[in-house]
Amino acid sequence: MRPARIVSFFHFFIFLPILMAGQNQPVDSSLPPPPPHEKQIHLKHILVISQTKGFEHDSISDAMVAIYNLGRDSGLWDATLRTDTELITKKALERNAKNLNYFDALIFVSTTGELDLDDSQKADMMSFIKDDGKGFVGVHAALDTNYKWPEYGEMIGGWFDQHPWSTFNAPIINEDPSFPAVRHFPKAFVKFDEIYQPKEWSRDKVNVLLSLDPSRLDYANNPRIHRTDHDFAVAWDKMYGKGRVFYSTLGHTQEAWSDPDIRKMYFEAIKWVLGMTEGSTATHPRLQASADQH
Repeated sequence: MRPARIVSFFHFFIFLPILMAGQNQPVDSSLPPPPPHEKQIHLKHILVISQTKGFEHDSISDAMVAIYNLGRDSGLWDATLRTDTELITKKALERNAKNLNYFDALIFVSTTGELDLDDSQKADMMSFIKDDGKGFVGVHAALDTNYKWPEYGEMIGGWFDQHPWSTFNAPIINEDPSFPAVRHFPKAFVKFDEIYQPKEWSRDKVNVLLSLDPSRLDYANNPRIHRTDHDFAVAWDKMYGKGRVFYSTLGHTQEAWSDPDIRKMYFEAIKWVLGMTEGSTATHPRLQASADQH
């Protein structure tokens, strides 16, 4: 047995320098570096509601798909799409359903009429925005809903009062080019869309982002024009308590949701109500040049 042990030690001492040399080899700088640790991005959760109790817009599906895809493609949010109002509550829900406590923002896509909301749901929705500081985005006919709910009109900024020119080439002025949702628009531009006329609305309570150019509108023989000041806002933002609120009348047509400008506006608006970007909510007087021309 002793000779075998001598042979074993002999082999060990022969290979030891080789093993040590391998450990001391310089690192090959041509090898790619190890992959960096991926930054974990916390996905926001948004609830998209499109219940209709009045007029039903053909563009609702296009809008909901666009909002869903904008979140998925950017990796910034996931969207729960609903045509009912069950999730607008802070009460615990069964069947794995999520309530408002799960979401970071609420979006109304062309909702119309009096939505199916009881008093506790209404209180929870207002608390979600006003007290919890969560976001709200109103798309087009979100202004044409909940007329019997005063707090809703206060939160969003007003209600629908006709569309005097129906769908037309709307001449639009950018009143706040520094705001993220409209920064990509030029100072003046045209979009083919349906522009709502708001009632119980005042620019003293919102930050007007886009408005119709009053000097380029036809007022002749149009009984649907009710605003004697000819101040027709197209988009605005505001605070409601701690929560950020954005509304735009743009998005009536199906084609609008294939328009990169409209998609970017709502993409940036959602980011803003989620607190990802900053923009003014300060009110400002009407642009003097426009006011003098109408």
